[in-house]
Amino acid sequence: MGVVEEAHNLKVLGSGERTIVLAHGFGTDQSVWKHLVPHLVDSYRVVIYDNMGAGTTNPDYFDFERYTTLEGFAYDLLAILEELLIDSCIFVGHSVSAMVGALASISRPELFSKIVMLSASPRYVNDPNYFGGFEQEDLDQLFEAMRENYKAWCSGFAPLAVGGDMDSVAVQEFSRTLFNMQPDIALSVAQTIFNSDIRDFLGLVTVPCHIIQSMKDLAVPVVVSEYLHKNLGGKSIVEVMQSDGHLPQLSSPDTVIPILLRHIHYDIAT
Repeated sequence: MGVVEEAHNLKVLGSGERTIVLAHGFGTDQSVWKHLVPHLVDSYRVVIYDNMGAGTTNPDYFDFERYTTLEGFAYDLLAILEELLIDSCIFVGHSVSAMVGALASISRPELFSKIVMLSASPRYVNDPNYFGGFEQEDLDQLFEAMRENYKAWCSGFAPLAVGGDMDSVAVQEFSRTLFNMQPDIALSVAQTIFNSDIRDFLGLVTVPCHIIQSMKDLAVPVVVSEYLHKNLGGKSIVEVMQSDGHLPQLSSPDTVIPILLRHIHYDIAT
């Protein structure tokens, strides 16, 4: 096993002619796709991996300097595609990984036949001409709470992000993967994500993008999906789902998985 495979816990499942790469968001790991993968393995070669910093990865591999920008994660994605000799894939990115895929596609568009973006945002902080959902003061308080008592922060943040009470299976699952992260790494990754701003790069993304969004999402207001649609450089389509929360593939699989499959199987009409 190569370093890239080991570092990211790479798994290749199924044996179809086309390749799908599934990438998770903050606070989760590849297990977040457990409801989707069984529907793909009979028709596709499915690649799942863990982003560096996830609780399932070796913290010794985490480079605090490298991951101060999303480009560090984009370089990782390109290294994974190179390691597996993937010359074209359907990329499904949840949350921050949707933007990571978008950035990677700017330098190597031929590697991506399309990008399916789930709960994605190019910018989380509001400014006078943009509504991202957070004021900087909100984020400063969030980071401080993470510093003071990470376990308590996880317990409070998980139900807000997922949309549900602490007894729900999805909240418990997200709490588990969130708490598995090393606290200083979790804070560093959260700061990188929530302070990121890739709005100026959207016009350079020429790969077709399918933008899928929950009706209600603590982290990403619905208007952000329209912003992406209007500003991406290639063809794009938006679907707003009747789901609640930032991890709908975990919390509302019966609603979300059929929608994801439709966007994976079918291309944007020309």
